[in-house]
Formats: sequence, C-alpha cells, structure tokens
Amino acid sequence: MPAPFLIVGLGNPGAKYETTRHNVGFMVLDELASRYQGSFSTHKKSNSDIIEARLGDAKIVLAKPRTYMNLSGGPIRALCDFFKIPAAQVIVVHDELDLDFGVVRLKQGGGENGHNGLRSTSSTLGTKDYLRVRVGIGRPPGRQDPADYVLRNFSASEQADLGAICATAADGAELIVERGLQFAQNAVHSH
Repeated sequence: MPAPFLIVGLGNPGAKYETTRHNVGFMVLDELASRYQGSFSTHKKSNSDIIEARLGDAKIVLAKPRTYMNLSGGPIRALCDFFKIPAAQVIVVHDELDLDFGVVRLKQGGGENGHNGLRSTSSTLGTKDYLRVRVGIGRPPGRQDPADYVLRNFSASEQADLGAICATAADGAELIVERGLQFAQNAVHSH
C-alpha cells in the first residue's frame, strides 16, 4: 500500500487569527475539505485536525495543526510518523510575503525566508526537501513590521479575491498528488 500524501495548511488556531494573512494555509485546507465533503476531526496523537480522503488512486490526509504557527513542525512530524509518510510526500500550504498578493507558486525544498512555520517544519522533519504551495500575501506597506502585517486581516478588496486564490492553491496541491510537481507547476504558474 503506497504511503499517503499529507497536505497540511499552516496557520494559527482560534477565532482571533481565522481571517488573517498568516492563516491562508488553513483557508486553502478548508477549500480542500469542502471538495471532499469532509469535516475536520481531532487527531489526538498529532495535535491536529484532519480529514482522510482519496484523490484518484492516492490516499491523502488533510491537516491543520492545532498549535501556533511557530510550533507547526511537531504535529506535522507526528502525522508523518503515524501515517508513515515520507517528507517527499508532505505538501505544506503557507502564506508567502515574497510573492505578490494572489500569486500561487509550487516548489520543492528551498529556504524558509523567515517563516516560522516553515522553520519549525524543516527542523522537525530534518529536511527542507518537502513540497510547498506558496500563497502570495505581498509585502507590508511602508515600514510596517512583517510580523504585524501577517497577523492582520485581508482588506475588503483582497477578501473578494480570496476564494479564487484558495481554489487555485487547492488545485495546485491536488495536481501535485495526481500528476507530480512539474505538471502542477506548468498548470498553476501559467495563471
């Protein structure tokens, strides 16, 4: 039986953070959950909310860690151990300051660019060589501190586009599972 793919969204738990830029990973996972008519249930061994589903022939685990962003790696590592998922089949969906708002890019490996969720994930997995769905949130205006910016809500005009952006990111994650990274990049990066 081949190992499942883990598609994990990065974010912070609780209503206070629900609609912030830093939680766009959770928003994409909610989009994926709606596609599988699933509702997240608590997976106590990993301190995550998960849905187990099938995508074509592949088994997938959708996950939202219940920890704060900077501790995301612990739940991700626990899920990999529990479901016997190699790092090469982990897809992390996260906000990206270095991409303009709404741009979605897919890649494998690379740096963390100061992103605490990625730093935690790389540290606990012992590698940076996992898959990433990067959802652009743009740079903060003026001299605003990036740490403040990521914890702010999207503007009204940004919120109007968020559904389509999350759908594109969800498509990207599914295409990685179904057709591989290169095919997924060609499809998504042409947007």
